[in-house]
Amino acid sequence: MWPIVGLAFGSLLGLAGAFGGFEAFALVLVLGVLGFLAGRAFEGEIDLVGLFTRRSS
Repeated sequence: MWPIVGLAFGSLLGLAGAFGGFEAFALVLVLGVLGFLAGRAFEGEIDLVGLFTRRSS
C-alpha cells in the first residue's frame, strides 16, 4: 500500500510544481509531511507529546 501512497503523493507534488510554481509545490510538501506526522501520531507510532514538552534537567 505504501508504494501507491508514495506514487500518489509524488504525482501531486509534480502537478503542484508544474501548474502552481514553487510556492504550491512547497505548500503541498509541508501539508503532506504534517498529515503524515498526524497519521503516525494517531496510530500511536510516534509520541508528539514528548517532542513538545520540556525535559527537566
